[in-house]
Amino acid sequence: MISTPTSRLGRRGFLRGTAALAGAAGIVAGIGACAPSDDGGSGGGSGGDAPAGEENPDGHISAAIGYELGTNGYDPMTTTSALTLAVNWHTLEGLTELHPVTREAYAALASELPSADGTSIDVTLRDGAVFHDGSPVTAQDVVFSFERVQDPENASLYSQFIPFIESVEAVDDQTVTFTLTNPTGVFAERLSAVKIVPQAAVEADPEAFDSNPVGSGPWRMTDNSAASSIVEFERNDDYTGPLPARAMTMSWQVIPDPSTRTNALQSGTVQAIDSVPYLSIDQLEGTSTVESVGGFGLLFAMFNNSDDNPFNDVRNRQAFLYAIDMDEVIQTGLAGQAEAASCFVQEDHPNYQEASTVYSLDLERATSLFAETGLTSFRMLCTDHDWVAQCTPIIQQSLSAAGVEVQFEQRQSADVYTTIDGNPESFDVVIAPGDPSVFGNDPDLLMRWWYGADVWTENRMHWTGQPAYEETQTLLDQGLQASDPDEQQRIWGELFDLLSDEVPLYPLFHRSVPTGWDDTTLVDFQPISLTGLSFIDVASTEAR
Repeated sequence: MISTPTSRLGRRGFLRGTAALAGAAGIVAGIGACAPSDDGGSGGGSGGDAPAGEENPDGHISAAIGYELGTNGYDPMTTTSALTLAVNWHTLEGLTELHPVTREAYAALASELPSADGTSIDVTLRDGAVFHDGSPVTAQDVVFSFERVQDPENASLYSQFIPFIESVEAVDDQTVTFTLTNPTGVFAERLSAVKIVPQAAVEADPEAFDSNPVGSGPWRMTDNSAASSIVEFERNDDYTGPLPARAMTMSWQVIPDPSTRTNALQSGTVQAIDSVPYLSIDQLEGTSTVESVGGFGLLFAMFNNSDDNPFNDVRNRQAFLYAIDMDEVIQTGLAGQAEAASCFVQEDHPNYQEASTVYSLDLERATSLFAETGLTSFRMLCTDHDWVAQCTPIIQQSLSAAGVEVQFEQRQSADVYTTIDGNPESFDVVIAPGDPSVFGNDPDLLMRWWYGADVWTENRMHWTGQPAYEETQTLLDQGLQASDPDEQQRIWGELFDLLSDEVPLYPLFHRSVPTGWDDTTLVDFQPISLTGLSFIDVASTEAR
């Protein structure tokens, strides 16, 4: 068993060493920001020539994040927003964690990485773990944290990630026993979905905890951005885990406007930004390091599969996908920063295998299929994310070339889902982004997010109850219960093929995420494929 990532690579070398391992594992792929370099990365600007100086133990890290707090709080039982999730990576811990760079599981609050060869697993807490308020992390806090997620009254979306956990019991102050309905090969990874919180603090004031949760992570949040649009952190000197904070303080400016965010990095106001606009990469490379990392994050087409909708006919769903000139979408809309889908997961995913049906531009086939069904027009509802808005007009043009009229409408993401939820009369096709890999990276979780949850299958794509839906549920359950990796991969391969044939909702492409930073002042910083930024095991040369 592996107790911590540092047991293999050393604390400072963990990010760099595991980044190399991730390339072999197919989890993280560096892609050139403008044109691919020989090593697959895209160092640019001064950062490529001027490595960071000596780290300052009293240093300060400054960043700009492109996503607002919105209506979400920080409670890890309920939060799903990009900003709060990124904050919680730094301030909270599960028994295990998935490293934001490598997506490898490592022991966090657990003393070692557990396996699930049977249905009863003991997990021991690491020595000396304390919450930010000074109280010790106990086995009872672990039990409380899992039970509140699993309680149906709390309606936590994280409960769907641990359906195999039957019960969690405290053996003593430092040990818990998990009882499973069946052994599963994803046990260690899925434990990371539940963050361990102090029962006393949560029950004393749930609203205060939601605003500023008490965790055991390497950073402690000191300002939650509600009033200032800045999230402030300080180092947790009582942290006893494998990846302590390497600076004294950290601040994140919340800057949704992409131009303002880019200017903040160019001017030196911040040291790193997420979500570099694809069309601004060349400009930013003149002063900073920019790198795009490929991952699962995708743009999908979701079809209305209800009985009285034309996209209930699989021929129309397939025709839609054959009609799109995906090369044009990726090159023109995203400056080449994506790969067309050839499977539900991206090519660099460790469980990738090419699907039985791969969609590429075949105008003759698309036109023929539309002619067979008699479909001549439909409604396409799209989200207005800046990079999505660069792609959807090209998609509309491709479909028009196949002889169908597309009534195109663009709305804010929240408005799109408010419009379609439970309302099958409101749309035919939705184009939107998604990335459940922020919660985990195994194929079951990624597929179950869309194809196993009623909020999607019943209320949105209206696919529940159809034969392919029933077959998908059976295969999802079989894959989750398989403990042999080869058998699990075989089942997931069947699912990849089934979904590529039926396409009730399907990826158009998996995109790369461009990050910009100043590598003359940040030490050991690595960009990630997820939305947000990670400063786990990162240092700064600058004081505040």
